[in-house]
Amino acid sequence: MSVEVVLYTGAGCGLCGEALRVLELQREPLGFDLRVVDITGDAELEDRYREQIPVVEVDGRRAFKYRVDPAELRRRVLAASQTGR
Repeated sequence: MSVEVVLYTGAGCGLCGEALRVLELQREPLGFDLRVVDITGDAELEDRYREQIPVVEVDGRRAFKYRVDPAELRRRVLAASQTGR
């Protein structure tokens, strides 16, 4: 089973494009599924994430906000794939 990585993004977020580029570069080598969620217009998601986006979750756990560290992403994806979570 593949590990799911979720990127929460929104309109007017300058760091979101940078986070997406890092994730896309790492997706194939690490073999994770990437889901991008645009929070724009969703009141619940706006309340939860707007001040922190981009937010990245790895296998359902919050891993990053603002910036994605490729080495830490690798560690988290590999750990999630080994635990089968």
